[in-house]
Amino acid sequence: MSEPKTLTLDVPGAVLTYDVREPETPGDHLPLFVLGSPMAADGFVQLAAELTDRVVITYDPRGTERSTLAAYGEVSTPIHADDYHRVVEAVGLGPVDVFASSGGAANSLAWVVDHPGDVRTLVAHEPPLTALLPDRDIAQRVQADIVETYHREGFGPAMAKFIQLVMYPAPLPADYLDQPVPDPAMFGLPTEDDGRRDDLLLGKNMATMPLFEPDADALRSSPVRIVAAVGEKGGGSLARRGGLALAELLGVGAVVFPGDHGGFVRNEWSPDNDPTAFAVKLREVLAG
Repeated sequence: MSEPKTLTLDVPGAVLTYDVREPETPGDHLPLFVLGSPMAADGFVQLAAELTDRVVITYDPRGTERSTLAAYGEVSTPIHADDYHRVVEAVGLGPVDVFASSGGAANSLAWVVDHPGDVRTLVAHEPPLTALLPDRDIAQRVQADIVETYHREGFGPAMAKFIQLVMYPAPLPADYLDQPVPDPAMFGLPTEDDGRRDDLLLGKNMATMPLFEPDADALRSSPVRIVAAVGEKGGGSLARRGGLALAELLGVGAVVFPGDHGGFVRNEWSPDNDPTAFAVKLREVLAG
């Protein structure tokens, strides 16, 4: 894979930074747009390195890493979806295949409804589709509590609650919010409030994404091939259950990928993930 070419794109309320990697051995594959939310391009470097037979596009979501957000800029699923459309237009290589992770997978479900001509195949990997879950009422209240905690107490206490939520291995009980508040220090998080309130995940994304409900009829009738994907690990976590709920919504079986929620990256938290095996599976799915 060649070194990525990095470009910027002015969009309403933000400046997006994206990367284009040219293949070592050009073939007849469509370009692949690999994206997440809030994960930025750096989170997909290991996966991109395995996909040397096609153009690979990565980007930083608005307000994240190298992409800036104007003071008046907004962050929501429809706005992220429009950003994806603008990046594909700017690259100018026609329709693309998409691997979308987590919040990026949820946002992409709005994208393919609004701009179906942009995408041939969308692999939506573990979208946290709270609105499709049987425990959606308590899950939405829990996520609203995390946002409120962030604005009231700062990053450490809110992120501790977020980690506790995403690690919970089953549907949330009605009394979930009655359990003891987690100590940020248990997760190596700061216990003091530094006064900053610029974390987009805790301050904005979590205020809007739990309310997003994909358009079932539009997705079922879409010309885009939509693959609902989950990791083989992760049990009953919220995001994995979201992937299964998407499969049920579409009337298809979920495709199981190696590893956990971030199975495409190996790091100190997930040393058993295998980006090579993940890329093999992704190629199989895109070719299917």
